[in-house]
Order: sequence, then C-alpha cells, then structure tokens
Amino acid sequence: MSILNKQKVIALLKAIETGATAPIAYINSSKYIQHNLSVADGLTGFVTLLQSLPPNSTKVNTIRVFEDGNYVFVHSEYNFFGPKIGFDIFRFEDGLIVEHWDNLQLTAKPNPSGHTMIDGSTEIKDLDKTETNKQIAKGFVANILMNADYSTIENYISKDEYIQHNPSVGDGLQAFLSMQLPKLKDGTLLKHTKLYHVLGEGNFVLTVSEAKTYTVDKAFYNLFRIENGKIVEHWDTIEAIPAKENWKNTNGKF
Repeated sequence: MSILNKQKVIALLKAIETGATAPIAYINSSKYIQHNLSVADGLTGFVTLLQSLPPNSTKVNTIRVFEDGNYVFVHSEYNFFGPKIGFDIFRFEDGLIVEHWDNLQLTAKPNPSGHTMIDGSTEIKDLDKTETNKQIAKGFVANILMNADYSTIENYISKDEYIQHNPSVGDGLQAFLSMQLPKLKDGTLLKHTKLYHVLGEGNFVLTVSEAKTYTVDKAFYNLFRIENGKIVEHWDTIEAIPAKENWKNTNGKF
C-alpha cells in the first residue's frame, strides 16, 4: 500500500524534530521550490536547515492536515527558534514534494475569549461542499479584507456563532466589527491587496493573501471553518515579508 501524501507531510515535519532522514526521500531531489525566504532553494537548502538546528531544540506538533488535489496543507505548533504557530503548504508531483510555502507567527497568549492560536475543531466533514466553501472564503477575502465592504459581512460570517483564534480578538461577529470598523473610519485599516491561494477540504478552507503597508509587506494565512454557508471559526498567522536583500532564495513568498 502506498503512503498517502498527508502521511508523507506529517512524517517530513516530524523529522525536523526527530532528525529522521528517511522522510527526506519524499522531497523531489531535482526539483524543490522553496518559498520560505529564510531557507535556500532545493533539497540542499532543506537539509542545510535541518543541520543548522541545535540538537533537541525543535518540536513539531501537527494539529490539522488537509488535502486539495496535489496540495497538502497543515496547521502546526512549533518550537523552531522559539515557539511559533505555522501553516505549511506542500505541492506534490508524482508522489513527491516539489514546492513548499509557509507562514509562521510567534505563539501568543490566549485571546480575550480564552482561545489559543491552535485549539478548536479538527473534524473534517462536508467533503461534497469543498468547492462551495472555497468560494465563500474567497468572497470573504475579496469583499471584506480587500474591498472593505462591511455591508456584506453577514453574507460570510455567522452572527450566531463565530469562534475566533486570532490573539487580539474575542469571539463573535461584533467583536470582529468593533476591531475593524474604527480603523476603516479613520483610514488605518490594513487592506489585503492580492489573493494567491484558496485551498480547501470539506468544511475547512485556507486562503493566502498579501497586504502592503508603508513599512513592511505582510503575508496572511487565514483558515476558516464553514458550516451551512457561513464562517463559524477562524485561525490565522501573519508574517512580515523580509526585505529582498535578505532572501535566501529568489522564488518569492507566494
């Protein structure tokens, strides 16, 4: 029986912690496009990263793993040069990993509603609604995060249930609006400028987008859980994109 792509990703990430070398074979040795800008391109860059880690310094706990076509995307808790929460995306060709993206954020304390950046629902269901749910998440990013059309917010977020894992915001639609609308009014609202990826499996959808600021551009990975056509739970990570002169590969963040 062949090893599923989800299992390959879990094993590869765990190898960062354990130092196991066998899962490295899941990476295509002649084609591995790296979008973590702190890591050199190719398999050599990944191996060099592993070798640079102090012994017994790294922990990886993958909480959620999803698959969408040739893509596997995961939500993990790391101790990787400090405690972090991360999303990773892997693209497969012929059973081997050929491309990788990620977004890491320092682990924060529980938010005003007591939720962490990683806890919450993990059950994948409604597989027949994957494409519909992807369109809902795409519409939310386009209309709310990019165009700031908050008159349509209830088309996307449930007013009855909205569990929030962002460290700065509590549960509920009103808490989200109370954070966003004053910024929209005074012109300080951060707007997303481009949507790069929309990946989903059943009731979970991950979006990858960019926001440009006066000081530093940022990558946003948003994971949504959707029920009955509405977003009912949300996780995210936000990472500043380093200046180009500091990149260790030329593939770009996205």
